[in-house]
Amino acid sequence: MIHKKPIDFGDKCALFFTMRLRWFADTFFAKRYGHRAVVLETVAGVPGMIAGMWNHLRSLRRMRPDDRGWIRQLLEEAENERMHLMIFIQIAKPNRFERWMIILAQFLFWHFYMFLYIFFPKVAHRMVGYFEEQAVISYTEYLKEIDNGKTKNIPAPTIAKNYYGLNDKATLRDVVIAVREDERGHAKVNHNMADILKRAKNVNNT
Repeated sequence: MIHKKPIDFGDKCALFFTMRLRWFADTFFAKRYGHRAVVLETVAGVPGMIAGMWNHLRSLRRMRPDDRGWIRQLLEEAENERMHLMIFIQIAKPNRFERWMIILAQFLFWHFYMFLYIFFPKVAHRMVGYFEEQAVISYTEYLKEIDNGKTKNIPAPTIAKNYYGLNDKATLRDVVIAVREDERGHAKVNHNMADILKRAKNVNNT
């Protein structure tokens, strides 16, 4: 997919943090893409929930409708990422240590992203856009491992077949392709939201 080039300082900060997280994933999980997906999807499920909740509360406080339709869109994104996690738990079957890592990652990232979204929502959405770009890259690498025979192309778990409407003969490869397309869509949506917030800020400053 096309990389969104950082323009201002906020964009650069968002990209920097994203690449640090990418380094963490590469260091601790290397080619274990199923286990990497479990931890990263845990983190990925946080932003949509926080952003959706914050916009929901703001709508209530201001007694105004959500004219941009962001609340539903963001909560649906959070649910989609949650389902990714449920699917990859069936595939990777994380051990007890990895499950504790999931809890810790979610706890730390929740507080970090809540602070970021309240005070710097544009940067927050931009960062998620970069997260999702990296997710697309990771799932593309996962597909290469499957195609090269380095990762066994096991049957798709039932939860994935039901969620994506896959046929009975669907495999891990089909699941990874479907998840990658979700991530590609999330990247576009969050980059677009960041752009909208940036334009709104520029208008208010003029």
